[in-house]
Parts: sequence; structure tokens; C-alpha cells
Amino acid sequence: MQSFTHLFVGIGNTGARIVNSITADGVVKVTVNPAYYLLPHSGRYEERLRNFFSSLPENTFLWLVFDDKDINHELREIIIDSVPNDTIKLAYVLTPRKELVVEEKPQWASDFETVFYDSLWDFFEDENASLSTAFEEASKNIAAMFSRLYYYLETQMLVNIDYADLFNMIRGGNVGILRLLREVDFGWHWGIWDRGLVGILVGREFPLKDAHGILGNFQEILAEKDIIWGVVMDDSLTREVEILALLVKRW
Repeated sequence: MQSFTHLFVGIGNTGARIVNSITADGVVKVTVNPAYYLLPHSGRYEERLRNFFSSLPENTFLWLVFDDKDINHELREIIIDSVPNDTIKLAYVLTPRKELVVEEKPQWASDFETVFYDSLWDFFEDENASLSTAFEEASKNIAAMFSRLYYYLETQMLVNIDYADLFNMIRGGNVGILRLLREVDFGWHWGIWDRGLVGILVGREFPLKDAHGILGNFQEILAEKDIIWGVVMDDSLTREVEILALLVKRW
């Protein structure tokens, strides 16, 4: 099995918080500080960024993680302009209360194979919840999700899901979501996506009929979609279940 370098780049405070919280062994983590870019003589910082990103290893998975701010997009443009042509470019952008899947494709998104996003809707269940609280909670969840995705890909833990499947899903200019779930709201708009990967990890004491029930519900909702499924038991879990969903559609 071929292995790839995964470089996670956190742009700005939120992006840095997410990337620094990733726990997977083997990933490379970098943070980019907009304050340094805005200082006098910022050309030196830009030069350092360009030198670093122009020297990435062949076929690196580059994940840019940031919230949707103008300054972060300036830095995103510098990075994307600097990386080698064979870099596999993916974005994860936080867009509070803004669902990119129903928006027109922004011009900057054309630089990426897939733009994953999180509108933070599931962190605003309390109407009085602050934006900073939503960002903080989302950061923990997203970091854990990246850690698990990398672990699954590198260990081939999920039967039927590997890098070939990942390439098949992310190539071609998509908008998408990544979700790491302990329980599933089947009333959510799962059916709007065209294709994806769904991995279900169950503990050794998790009832088999319940695992089949989760899989059956997903298959009913996504019956006409191009979905690759993976189900596996993890001895480190007991009665828990974990669902990792990567879903995309053409913009």
C-alpha cells in the first residue's frame, strides 16, 4: 500500500487550534499566522511561506484549514500559488451558518480537488450560543475527525476503504462534508450528496443488529448514490459506535 505525506495547515487562530489538536501520529502540522503577514516588512514572512510550500514532497496531501475571512484567503492564495503541481489540494473551511453546498461555487474553490466545509449548524443548538463557543466546540470535533481519517487510511482499518477510494471521491472539483459521529440524525440532509465514503466502527459489545440498523438506514437514504461502505469491529471499544462520513457532490 502506498503511503502519502499529509500536511495539515491551520491558517489563523481557528485553523491553528484545529491543526494543533490533531493527534494522529505521522501527520505534519503547520500554522500560518496572519499577524506576521500584516506586520511591516511582511514580504519576509511571505518569502518564508513560499520557500516552505514550494519544497513539499511529491504527491503531498495538503489540507488547508481556515475560517472564511479575507486575510485567510490572501494567505491561502500565497500557499496554493507556491506548492508543486502534483500536490493534492483539499480545503476545510468554517462558514458559520452558511451552507456552501447551496451556494454558487466561489472562484477560489477551483484551486482545490474538494472544499469541505462546516457551517457550525450543529453547534448552534442553543440560540444564545456565541460564535466563539461554536468555533471552540467545532475545533475539537474537526481535529478528532482528521485524526481518525488519517488513522483509517494509513492502517487500512476499514474494510473496503483505501486511498484508491478516497481519490475516486475527492477528484474533480467538489463541495463536501466530513463528519465524525457517535450518533446519527437521519433527518438531516444526507440525501443531497452524490457520492462518498461511510465507515462504521463498532465496539466488541455493540449489538450487531444495531450496527446493521445504522447501515440499513444509511443505505435507504443514500440508495441511489455512489457510496462505499466500510464496517469493522474495534477491540478498544466496548458498546460504542463511531461513524466517519465523507460525502461530496459536484459544485
